[in-house]
Amino acid sequence: MISALRLLPVVAVLAAAAFVSKAQAATDIAWWHAMSGELGKQLEKLASDFNASQSDYRIVPAYKGNYTETVTAAIFAFRSRSQPAIVQVNEVATATMTAAKGAIYPVFSLMRDQGEPFSLTDYLPAVSGYYTDAAGNLLSFPFNSSTPILYYNKTMFRDAGLDPEAPPKTWPELGAAAKRLRDRGAACGFTTSWPSWIHVENFSAFHNLPLATRANGFGGLDAELTINNPPLVRHVAQLAEWQKTKLFDYGGRGQAAEPRFQSGECGIFIGSSATRADIRANSKFEIGYGMMPYWPDVKDAPQNSIIGGATLWVLRDRPREEYKGVARFFAYLSQPGVQAAWHQNTGYLPITRAASELTRAQGFYERNPGSAISFEEITLHPPTENSKGIRLGSFVLIRGAIEDELEQAFAGQKSAQAALDSAVERGNKLLRQFERASPDR
Repeated sequence: MISALRLLPVVAVLAAAAFVSKAQAATDIAWWHAMSGELGKQLEKLASDFNASQSDYRIVPAYKGNYTETVTAAIFAFRSRSQPAIVQVNEVATATMTAAKGAIYPVFSLMRDQGEPFSLTDYLPAVSGYYTDAAGNLLSFPFNSSTPILYYNKTMFRDAGLDPEAPPKTWPELGAAAKRLRDRGAACGFTTSWPSWIHVENFSAFHNLPLATRANGFGGLDAELTINNPPLVRHVAQLAEWQKTKLFDYGGRGQAAEPRFQSGECGIFIGSSATRADIRANSKFEIGYGMMPYWPDVKDAPQNSIIGGATLWVLRDRPREEYKGVARFFAYLSQPGVQAAWHQNTGYLPITRAASELTRAQGFYERNPGSAISFEEITLHPPTENSKGIRLGSFVLIRGAIEDELEQAFAGQKSAQAALDSAVERGNKLLRQFERASPDR
């Protein structure tokens, strides 16, 4: 007769084998993304925490380069049937993804088909509205959403005799503050990042002006740009005038201008809310925060800002079991505690009001002045057709054309009217090319 002691090793081996078998049974779900550095670490933590919360599915993140590289990799992978279940796509590629109907699994269909709780009303309208179809159905899952806010150097404000607790609220106030800073010796009054996103796209939304016809493209592929309107022409002309005396000093595309604020060269900066942590880490002065400025004589301003960032798209033709896991992962990401932590750790907006309320209840906004500005700005008023977002094909290329023309205006090579007229002409050509190539045509 075998003793109980001799059986113990056998039992241990069998138990270990059962554990390994159970672990191996988890369904892997590929998630291709475009986040590196600290943001990439936070993304990896989200996946790791979800994987630890259950044993049926394992989210496997894979960094594929910047947004363009990630989308391109997914397109090529789809053609060879090696696509991931989830891919992160930036907001300006939304129209391109929407047109690829056979390749995407809309989120509202996914959640319904997989029986996961889902209510669009739980999500912030200014965020979710960017990614819905004409019927109001959510096509992709809002993930990392940001919006422009104003940053200012409180030390420079004090030295210039400006109130360090009063950020400029309007463009005339900002111009006056920039002049005081320049008179006090600042190399430049203010600068901004992402010129089209801030000075055309968000300017239009914040002033409740249409960027394009057909509800900024949400109403159809035959939309045409309307950015050569009088308020926007006046705004670009004012920036060009301020450029002459460095009240405004153009700092380049993308985030190229941000270091000029961090170094104390420019006293005011308008940039993404998601760069708040980076600015705090690299600036040696007290930072103030405010909403984007507006022109007070424009009717309905300020309205609400719109988002940048990216969203998670689900691709077709993956095994059925993976989609159950994707739906469960999205439900997990929507939990207030998960969203609140993501919001607090990254500076991105919470996608639900419950996450913002939890963040406030936890005292985060009180401990971190300025961290609620982005949420307040994007929820300032219910979004309109002009401030819901943008759904224009080839918008990455259109944005490039707009920025080409803005640079010519800032350099004094074109008038603001001529530059924006040219941007409309160039952008509309790209829209017509996209329309002709669309399967919905």
